[in-house]
Amino acid sequence: MQIGIIGLGDMGKLYAKHFAKAGYDVCGSDLPHLNEKLSEELAPSGIQVLVDGNAVSRRSDVIFYAVEAEKIDEVAAKFGPSTKYGAIVAGQTSVKTPEIAAFEKHLPKDVQIITCHSLHGPGFAPVGQTLIVIPHRCSAEAYMRMVDLLTVLGSELVEISDYHTHDKIVADTQAVTHMGFESMGTAWKEAGIFPWENGAYKGGIDNVKILTMLRIFSYKSHIYAGLAILNPYAKLQVKKYAQSESDLFKMMIMEKEDDFRKRIYKVRDYLFPDDKQFLLLDNQIMKEYSLSGLGTQHTANSHLSLLSMADAWYRLQINPYDNLICQTPPFRLRLGIVEYLFRDKDLLEESIAAAIYDKQIRADDLEFHSAVREWSSIIGYGDLNGYKQHFDAAKAFFADRLEEGRIQSAEMISRLNKNN
Repeated sequence: MQIGIIGLGDMGKLYAKHFAKAGYDVCGSDLPHLNEKLSEELAPSGIQVLVDGNAVSRRSDVIFYAVEAEKIDEVAAKFGPSTKYGAIVAGQTSVKTPEIAAFEKHLPKDVQIITCHSLHGPGFAPVGQTLIVIPHRCSAEAYMRMVDLLTVLGSELVEISDYHTHDKIVADTQAVTHMGFESMGTAWKEAGIFPWENGAYKGGIDNVKILTMLRIFSYKSHIYAGLAILNPYAKLQVKKYAQSESDLFKMMIMEKEDDFRKRIYKVRDYLFPDDKQFLLLDNQIMKEYSLSGLGTQHTANSHLSLLSMADAWYRLQINPYDNLICQTPPFRLRLGIVEYLFRDKDLLEESIAAAIYDKQIRADDLEFHSAVREWSSIIGYGDLNGYKQHFDAAKAFFADRLEEGRIQSAEMISRLNKNN
């Protein structure tokens, strides 16, 4: 079986190398000016770099499009008509609605479409990671061939019946997840502070917030822009998150303690209706991964970002545990710290008191409120360039700590996963 990969970026190369290591003949292509460099890098692994996607399409039995979601239509239009008779075609984009539309429009009718989505970045090997498989237009025989091929990656294969269901779940696990952490980063940038130097961000939950934020900003902006703006279900969920944050923030500045507490506890009873101490995260491990100096003293934090997320889940009637089927490391961490906050009665009460009465944290919450509005507007307007510029501005502010944050977050994710 000849495997072809159109798009030899970080993820394309990762999968090309793993298929080649498993003994398959692998070829691929990317932009012409990168051919020489890619050939030097991939030749030792037995991967052949071809002149373009047409050459890959004509000879390959299974073809993966590993390109940006915003470019999938353009690339499929260029190389799709050359697809080998009866071949299986898959995409590796995180948003399937534009991908499937492009495949249906540009691929020959005899082509089998079985798409997939790796729920991890290029910093992780596929072994043990979740890999979503979506049969769209295929025979039972073709589907089994695809499953057999993907099995060699060592990932946990999870089938989702259709791409609409996939995109609805991913709107929560990726688009809104990233937007929440991006809002934190933008808020800290606008306040001119590094959170690890502030006592309000010292603790297990805050270590996860900071490291996940740094992890997200250590990657490329176009990945997150496509996830948020090209997913037709993301705008609604992002808007609902922004509305929840706004509602809670108004109660805070008006010091409506009774209304605030009732709303938070109604959310808690919906999401966490029992007293089970089933925690996705281990607080002792979370505490170990700190960028804070030894002299920083803990002060109360409203955790507005987490209260807002839980409130949005309640307003949308989403059970986030159901969405673990499409979990990514940042989503699992986000759900874990929300769960930890709401199951720790003392911490939740400290958070509520800080939200209503602590004027020191109120300044940070104002910056967060503004950041959420900005990100929500950019996504609502479908502004891909604005998203990238907003992302890159925060990324530049944290540039000196991004690599450290990425490494520490990977170690923390690995330890927390082993602990569960």
